[in-house]
Amino acid sequence: MKAFLFGLAIISSVIVHSQFTKANLQASGLTCALCSNAVNKALQKLSFVASVKPDIKNSSFDISFKENSDINIDDLKNAVEDAGFSVASLKLTGNFDNVKLIKNDYTKIGDHTFYFLNANNEILEGEKTLTIVEKSFMTASTFKKYSAALKTLPGQSAKAEDAGNKLRVYHAVI
Repeated sequence: MKAFLFGLAIISSVIVHSQFTKANLQASGLTCALCSNAVNKALQKLSFVASVKPDIKNSSFDISFKENSDINIDDLKNAVEDAGFSVASLKLTGNFDNVKLIKNDYTKIGDHTFYFLNANNEILEGEKTLTIVEKSFMTASTFKKYSAALKTLPGQSAKAEDAGNKLRVYHAVI
């Protein structure tokens, strides 16, 4: 019954073909320009990345995505981790056209499924930035701020069952 209700929630959720255009990723553990260069090179190797502009002072990277390409959010994190560092923050920016965020429901944006912690039946229009709110996408101290809200979510996991298949659900805030 639980799997059926979750499947129904996914089917009833809004499916939107919005395009993420850019991201700002802050890495942690960088101590020098060589560290920043390692992360920069790792991000540039991703097939959906058009360009990366590092900000050494803030340990952050402004990433532009190739137009009409399928981005993989987990690949961004994996590239940073493969370079020997971790993600302290990931903010994705996209162009939205009448995307309704339904309270306590899932929203499909492109090929990604999101659960917005602060959704309140609002409609996203134009360019908006969302922040991924998961342990592997933020510092431990920042994650503590959201951990109580994440424990009360349906499925209580970033991966939920959908008809026997693993469905990746990203938790986010606008």
